[in-house]
Amino acid sequence: MHVALADDDPEILEQITDCLRSAGHTFDQFTNGQDLIVSLKRETYDIVLLDWNMPQATGLDVMAWAKEALPNPPSFILITARSDKADVVRGLEQGASDFIIKPESSEVIKARIEAAARQRMTPNEERFVTFGRYQLDNLRETITVDEEPVKLTAKEFKVAALFFDNLNRPLSRKYILLHVWGDTSDLDSRTLDMHVSRVRSKLALRPENGFAIQTVFGFGYRLDAFNDG
Repeated sequence: MHVALADDDPEILEQITDCLRSAGHTFDQFTNGQDLIVSLKRETYDIVLLDWNMPQATGLDVMAWAKEALPNPPSFILITARSDKADVVRGLEQGASDFIIKPESSEVIKARIEAAARQRMTPNEERFVTFGRYQLDNLRETITVDEEPVKLTAKEFKVAALFFDNLNRPLSRKYILLHVWGDTSDLDSRTLDMHVSRVRSKLALRPENGFAIQTVFGFGYRLDAFNDG
């Protein structure tokens, strides 16, 4: 899971980053709301943890911007010392999926993050998942098109499955690389483009077939669904 964390309190940042590391999540951290907004323009996150009161842009400002600017915003968890019911309602109405009231234990913080991830991702536990002409076998990691099997490598299946699991959602290059390859420090960026190209070609992902991989220039890729799918 890829997480963004924004808070101007060094102790909170340290505590939550320790939680994220121990859980094996990747993350980016910020100390003000404006830097977080800049990153949200170019990066994909599963969860965003953000302080209510931050310099340059508050947590509410960031969520209001995301609601208007992002086609499929991530889940937001507000970090705040405010415990008044009116404040909680205001934050939820603005778009927060949960609250972390300062101070809080690391165990509770970790549980809140995992709960938000489950709500957001709602992983499909079915072996077979069907999207129009395409059927994914999550056990064998294979895909059929009109009941005809398509030969894919393990990585190509992971790329395709990630796109179908995030249908109509723009995915940054970094997000795809992290979810498919994990450690990307030594990976040539052309590897991603090559795999996306092969998946697009092998699965014939074109509008007339119901689904098409679109390039989001300067950002990454998106699998779009079309009505005839």
